[in-house]
Amino acid sequence: MKIIVTGGAGFIGCHLSRKLVEEGNEVLVIDAIHPYYSKKRKLDQLHYIGEAGPYRFEEKNLLDDEEDIRRIFLEFQADCVVHLAALPGVSYSLEAPGQYVDYDVKATVNVLKFSGESNVKKVIYASSSSVYGEQANKPLTEAMATGKVISPYAAAKYGAESFCHAFASMYKYDMTILRFFTVYGPWGRPDMAITKFIERILNGEEITVYGNGTSRDYTYIDDIIEGIYAAIHKAPGTNIMNLGSSCPVSIEELIEAIAKHFPDMKIHHAGFRQGDVTSTWADTSKAKELLGFQAKVPFDEGLARTVKWAVDYYGKE
Repeated sequence: MKIIVTGGAGFIGCHLSRKLVEEGNEVLVIDAIHPYYSKKRKLDQLHYIGEAGPYRFEEKNLLDDEEDIRRIFLEFQADCVVHLAALPGVSYSLEAPGQYVDYDVKATVNVLKFSGESNVKKVIYASSSSVYGEQANKPLTEAMATGKVISPYAAAKYGAESFCHAFASMYKYDMTILRFFTVYGPWGRPDMAITKFIERILNGEEITVYGNGTSRDYTYIDDIIEGIYAAIHKAPGTNIMNLGSSCPVSIEELIEAIAKHFPDMKIHHAGFRQGDVTSTWADTSKAKELLGFQAKVPFDEGLARTVKWAVDYYGKE
C-alpha cells in the first residue's frame, strides 16, 4: 500500500512508520519538526524509521505549506492517510489555545481536504481520550463523548472529529477515528509523565507529582501500533474506536512501579493541575469486535522496556 503518515517524526508516528516500512509499504512521512520538543529527538526518530528501510520524508507545515502539501498528496496518490500530526499537551493548550485551533483543527481540515482531492480510500485520524472530559473512574465507551471537555487541547480534538465526519461525507472515503489512551513506551514524548519522570531521575533531578488519587489508562506503544495497523487493513466504513489497555494505573501505583527501578528517586508533590481529568479508562469492546484489538503488554513489562530504552538513549545508569 501507499500510505501517508502526518506527524511521522513524532512518538507514535515513528513507531507506525517503521512498522509500515518493515511490512513493505511505500511510506511518505510529512512532519514540520515543530519545536514543541527538541529537533534532535525528532531527527533521531526519523533515523529510527530509516533503520527499517527506505521511505520518503517531506519537512512541511500542514498550514504554512498548504499548496506544497496539496501537490504532494496529488502526486503521491496514497491509498491511506494516517493523520497523527498535532500540537499535543493539555497544559500548554491553557497558555496558547489559539495554536491548537491552528495545528489541531485547521491543519486537520487541510489533510482531510487534500485526501479527498487525491482520491484517498481511507483516512485514519488520531484523537484522544481527552475528548471524554471529566467522567471519573468508569469505563468510557465511544458514545460517552459529549463535547463537555475541560481543556483547549481536548476541545480542538473533539472539534477536529466533527470535521472528519463532514469530509468523509463530502468525499466518500472511509474514516476511522481512533481515541488513544495515554500512550507510553520507547521514544515517548518528553512532556508525558513516564518519559519525563525517567529522564529527570536519570539526570538526578526530582520529579513533580500533581495531585493524588488520579489514574490513567497507560497503553504501551506496541499495542497502539497494532491497533492502528489493524484499522488500516480492517476498519469498515466510518467508525470511532477507543484504543487503550483497559487497565487504569493510579498515580500511586505508577510511582511505586518506577521506584522499583529507581529506589532513590526524589519526589515533589504539588496540587492538581487545571485541565487534567481525574481518570481515564478505555472500554475497547468496539475495537475488539471490529479490529480484533486487545492490548497485550502488561504495565510492568511496558515500563521495564521504557526504562531500558531511556537508559540506553540518554546514556546514563
